[in-house]
Amino acid sequence: MLQLLFLVLFAEGAAAFLLMVKIGPLREMVMRALDQLKMGRGPSMVIVKTLACTAAAIFMSSIFSIVKIQNKGAKLGTVTPMDQVIWGTQLLDASLLGFILYLGFVIDRMHRYLRKLSGLKETVSSSRKEVEELQKENRNFKEKEDKNSREMRVLQEEASSLTQKLQRLKSELEEREKRVVSAEAHVAALQKQSEDLLLEYDRLLEDNQVLQAQALSFRG
Repeated sequence: MLQLLFLVLFAEGAAAFLLMVKIGPLREMVMRALDQLKMGRGPSMVIVKTLACTAAAIFMSSIFSIVKIQNKGAKLGTVTPMDQVIWGTQLLDASLLGFILYLGFVIDRMHRYLRKLSGLKETVSSSRKEVEELQKENRNFKEKEDKNSREMRVLQEEASSLTQKLQRLKSELEEREKRVVSAEAHVAALQKQSEDLLLEYDRLLEDNQVLQAQALSFRG
């Protein structure tokens, strides 16, 4: 019985140590074994539960026996050698069973926390990948934004150049319109002067005809 208890205690201690300290793939092997043991619904799970219940029952029985022997010794004022042997055996059994149950509880908690930690690491890794993808998208967006900004500056420069050309063309057009207006005014003045000259020419022709008529009358 004691050899079996020591064997179980040693196995649990080794499992707890491997869960606490990562030595190559041993921790993963222990984690997989515990996963299969907890997730199992077959005979292995039944055996584990049965052994745990049996160990708890034996532990409580040993504690009860120890208390009973102590009460008996307190009543009698002394403890017989046989009771001392039984008390020592029960105390050893209770201690081993207590350590076994305690290590079992510790292993269960460690397994659960390590599994949660593994899940958190996967979540962090996934979040980190998402952050990296977002950062990559952000860089691509900034590159596109910079490219669009450069294109916008080029377009603004072209628009400014076209605006300057348009202003220059407007100035040239206004200058030409002024020249056209001035030329039209000059043409109108020339036309009026021509009309005045024609009137003067007609008047001179009439005077010339009058003078010719007078000259012919003097000769006759």
